[in-house]
Amino acid sequence: MHSLRSLRRIINIFHHINPIPKSLMASSSECSAGIIVIGDEILKGQTLDTNSHFICKHLFSWGVKVKRVSVVGDDLQTIAQEISNFSQRFTHVITTGGIGPTHDDVTFEGVAQAFEDKLSPNPDIVQLCKEYFGTDDMSSPKMKLAMVPSTARLVYGVSKKTGEKSKFPLVVIRNVCVFPGVPSILERSFVTMEDLFKNPAGECHMDEIYVKRDEVSITAVLNEFDEKYRREITLGSYPDFTNSFYKVKLTLESKNADTLNQAKQSLVDKLPEGSVVNFDKDPVANAADRVFSILQSQTVGKPFQDKLQHSIDIIEQSLEKYRLEETCIGFNGGKDCTAILHLFHAVIKRKYPDYGDKLKALYIRSKLPFPEVEQFIQLSRDRYNLDMLSFNGRIRDCLGDLHTQHPNIKAVVMGTRNTDPYSSHLEGFSMTDPDWPQLMRVNPMLDWSYSDVWFFLRSLYIPYSSLYDRGYTSLGSMNNTHPNPVLQYIDDRGVVCYRPAYQLQDGLKERDGRNT
Repeated sequence: MHSLRSLRRIINIFHHINPIPKSLMASSSECSAGIIVIGDEILKGQTLDTNSHFICKHLFSWGVKVKRVSVVGDDLQTIAQEISNFSQRFTHVITTGGIGPTHDDVTFEGVAQAFEDKLSPNPDIVQLCKEYFGTDDMSSPKMKLAMVPSTARLVYGVSKKTGEKSKFPLVVIRNVCVFPGVPSILERSFVTMEDLFKNPAGECHMDEIYVKRDEVSITAVLNEFDEKYRREITLGSYPDFTNSFYKVKLTLESKNADTLNQAKQSLVDKLPEGSVVNFDKDPVANAADRVFSILQSQTVGKPFQDKLQHSIDIIEQSLEKYRLEETCIGFNGGKDCTAILHLFHAVIKRKYPDYGDKLKALYIRSKLPFPEVEQFIQLSRDRYNLDMLSFNGRIRDCLGDLHTQHPNIKAVVMGTRNTDPYSSHLEGFSMTDPDWPQLMRVNPMLDWSYSDVWFFLRSLYIPYSSLYDRGYTSLGSMNNTHPNPVLQYIDDRGVVCYRPAYQLQDGLKERDGRNT
């Protein structure tokens, strides 16, 4: 045991005297990384780790191959052992978590122990702590952040967008980079460290193909492709059983961009005709360009283009009449309000490209809402950066509460169509009835048909509630809504199934799944 400890000490001294040159780390085509996620809360399932995913994604784009991700608890010996092990195996070691003022924040102690170092106050971090926490008491828990291994060096990141140097440094001990565990802080810091990690010699090109066939049906094609290109292309196949637009995502990676493009085209040509989907991974970010491109498209019929242009005109008129802080958009998770939310978002991004505040959205919750709808609303809130104004009860009462609690709101943008109940008389701008709370109802898509809504959602790959893929065509409450019987069929196993809502041919039967 003593001899092993002595050998380890000799190795550590050698590494301390002869650290791995940074230039060698950045130039090796085999530049590797190991990630250590630290925290009992991760192992207990109390906190979801998103940091390792974020780090892996960026390291891959910088030409660094992540070899291993480890999750350890707040145990000093375990942390030290893992850091020591990783530091000898990988070019970069990245830790996240365990930095802070409390007793279980022992990452710095772990790094120090791994390299038989000791903690000491770093003058630069001490000064930052004084400025940030307003104390110079070294015995204060707030100053624990300044106690780092004595051999540590500080690296200040630089923003690629602004060129500004980070105010707070990254603590680096040999090849170990110690990041905080709070995702928002880690993400801001990590992206400024591209120059520290990027491996120019390891640049990897990647592309994706989305297929609306199940994996089994294309296995033979994939096997044939892999046999032919495996030395040049890394092929990945990832089934997705919940996506509304594709069933399998194929990934292709190569060191050579031309080889990748040629191989991709070869694979596309061999896949079943019509099975490849031109999927948009971020339809919300691309909303303005994609929506307005429909107006110039040679493949979209003029009748729908005219309807879309009219809807855009109504929204733009509303934005001239009412400021954004005076406007909210009605959103209950249904297909129509999903379409109008996306369209409203696209127009705002085109008209106010720098607008970053949250859009107000009115959600009037039914008595028995579907859990799937509630989940979809939460996801949509985050996708579109919405400030959800939620109310329970009858529509009239909820509008009264809205008027009382948010008196500045004067207009509500709605996804109403003139085929909806009690809506045939509405116009683009219709004030609520005189005995109701007075709000302007803005109705941009009154003349849209059922098929128009689905064309818009599907052609732009806009996420919608999963219930529509299970045969629901009009959503109300759980006690009055069922899959549309028109879409029912019996599969080859004798099981009753329902086709997705977008396959309903007769829009007049849209509400056949509703009790009322």
